[in-house]
Amino acid sequence: MRAVGIMAHGGPEALEVVDLPEVHAGPGQVRVQVRAAAVSPTDTMARNGSRAEQQKLDPPPYVPGMDAAGTVDEVGDDVSTGVQIGDSVMAMVVPHASHGAYREQIVLDARAVVPAPAGSTHVEACTLPMNGLTARLSLDLLGLLPGQTLAVTGSAGAYGGYVIQLAKTEGLTVIADASEADENLITSLGADIIVRRGDDVAARIREHFPDGVDGLADGAVQNELVIPAVRDGGSFTAVRGFKGEPLRGITFTATWVRTYDGEFEKLDRLRQLVESGDLTLRVADTYPPEQAAETHRRLEAGGTRGRLVIEF
Repeated sequence: MRAVGIMAHGGPEALEVVDLPEVHAGPGQVRVQVRAAAVSPTDTMARNGSRAEQQKLDPPPYVPGMDAAGTVDEVGDDVSTGVQIGDSVMAMVVPHASHGAYREQIVLDARAVVPAPAGSTHVEACTLPMNGLTARLSLDLLGLLPGQTLAVTGSAGAYGGYVIQLAKTEGLTVIADASEADENLITSLGADIIVRRGDDVAARIREHFPDGVDGLADGAVQNELVIPAVRDGGSFTAVRGFKGEPLRGITFTATWVRTYDGEFEKLDRLRQLVESGDLTLRVADTYPPEQAAETHRRLEAGGTRGRLVIEF
C-alpha cells in the first residue's frame, strides 16, 4: 500500500512515497480505501520536527494527515453506525506512527467515519472533518447564545470560514478580519462586519463594539494581541494551545480537536450542514502522492484559500 511519509524530519522534500503493509478492520472498525487526504498546518509541523517529542517512540516512517475521504471496503464485527461496504465516507484521523491519512488504506474506529456529503467528490469531502470539527469545538467552548457577538481572526482560512458559517447557523453576530483581497470571500461566508486584518485588529473590533465582543475564536494565532477585543467576562479560544493569564474575568480555552475524535454525531451533523448549503467545501488544488512536497511548500508560503489535497 502506498503512503506519503517521512523517514527523517526536514523540509517539504522530506516527504516521500513509502510502502506500508495492508491493514484489516477488526471489531468495531471500518477500513477505508482513501481517495483523498487534505493537507493542514499540523501536517507540516509533524514533518519539520516541531512534534518530534511526540513521535520519538514510533519508528519511521511517520505518515501525516488528519483528513481522509474515500470508500469503505471492509466493515468489522459490531459496527452499528450504518456505514456499509461501498459507501463514500469521510473521517478525521488522529495520526500516530504510520497511521496518518496520507495513505491509500486506513482502519479507523467506526465512530470516526461518517457518510460524505451527498453530491460531493472525495476531494471535496476530505476538506471538512478536521477543520469542521475544530470550528465546532471552538464554538462549544465559547458557549455563546443567539444574539451574542463573535469575533473571528484568520477568517479566510478553512477553520475561520467554518467558524463563521457555523456561528451564523446559531444566530450569532460575527465580526471577522480580512485583507482587502478576501473581503468578498468573507462576506460570502456570512460575516456581518469585516475589519482589516493586522496586529491592531483588536482596536478595529472595538470601534464596532466599544465594550468588546462576547467571544473570540483566534484562528490567526495572534494570542495576546487580540485579547483586548473581548469584553470583561467574555470568552476566548485559541487553536495552538495558547491560554491567556487570568484577566478581566475572561474565560480562556484551547481548542484541541483530538478531543472530538470519534464524535460520529458531531461530524455527521457537519455533513448535514453541507448538504443544506450552510457549510461550504473549499478546495484550492490537488496533487498526486509523488508531488506531496509541493502541497507543503504552498501551504507554508501562505495565502492558500481552500484546502490543498493529495489525491490517491
